[in-house]
Amino acid sequence: MSFEYPQDLKYQDTHEYVRLDGEIGTIGITEFAVEQMGDVVFLELPDIGELLTKGETFGTIESVKAVEDLNAPVTGTVIERNEALIASPEEVADDPYGEAWLLKVRVNDADEVLDSLTADEYRALVEGE
Repeated sequence: MSFEYPQDLKYQDTHEYVRLDGEIGTIGITEFAVEQMGDVVFLELPDIGELLTKGETFGTIESVKAVEDLNAPVTGTVIERNEALIASPEEVADDPYGEAWLLKVRVNDADEVLDSLTADEYRALVEGE
């Protein structure tokens, strides 16, 4: 299977990504991670107003195979969460880089993403190149 690795994202080795647009970061999980998990059945996300800390757990995603922690790729305050995805978590597989984002946060320090993986680095990590 061939996976997408959008160039405008910053990736974590734990399979989360962030797309920065000014001080707003959109957080999601990668297509590779979704494929590895199988059918997603439950998603737990923080409430609006909660502070995420880079590298710390902010929620969980549960599939028929496993429960995985979600780790914050940046520090920031949750300003929006994808309620449609919480209601229908299986839809994360349909468009992980588009409609199936998890959270939007107001980022404290955009420079935090400088140590994130690029699309090419993440591809090499997951494809074992």
